[in-house]
Amino acid sequence: MSLVELIARADERGLAAGGLACLDRCVPLLGGDDEILRPLWASLAESEAGDLDWGECVEQARAKLHAFEVPRDDASAEGEAVALAHRMLGTAPVERTTENLREWADDCSVAALRIHRLLDGSSAAGSGDASSVTAPREGRTQDMSPLVAAELRRQIAILELLSAHGPAGLRQARELSTEGRRVLRAVVSRRARGRA
Repeated sequence: MSLVELIARADERGLAAGGLACLDRCVPLLGGDDEILRPLWASLAESEAGDLDWGECVEQARAKLHAFEVPRDDASAEGEAVALAHRMLGTAPVERTTENLREWADDCSVAALRIHRLLDGSSAAGSGDASSVTAPREGRTQDMSPLVAAELRRQIAILELLSAHGPAGLRQARELSTEGRRVLRAVVSRRARGRA
């Protein structure tokens, strides 16, 4: 099943986890630490939720990460990637409804793939516009760079985990996201060293 189909069929928790995982993997671009989105993950787990409200957690994350916004005149690949990551955070719905989350999860999926395409060091990476990731999301995966292909696999795996296991799939989804965050952090660090 393609990524587009998985998003179309996902339930509220799956959509929230899918969007959150995309955002979580891009935390290195937002300037935050690895635990900054933990309350949002916890708000999705029935056993851990307690008094954790999704909307409040979204607002707290925005407040903590707001200071790291990229200047709007930064037209570099890194600047565009950071802007896309901030847009993911800025558009996160405070009201956790299936309709709101489906649009957000879809936008996050596109943004995360675009970010990985922008930051890919290979000459075949091409542009980072939205049309550049349409084919992979629809299941046509030829000519993808390894970095984009790995991000696509993570997005699909997380939605499949939540579909198959519900709340029990959250731990594995978070582990996949953590692995992706490490990869992106290494890419960002390597690009920074290359510019130095």
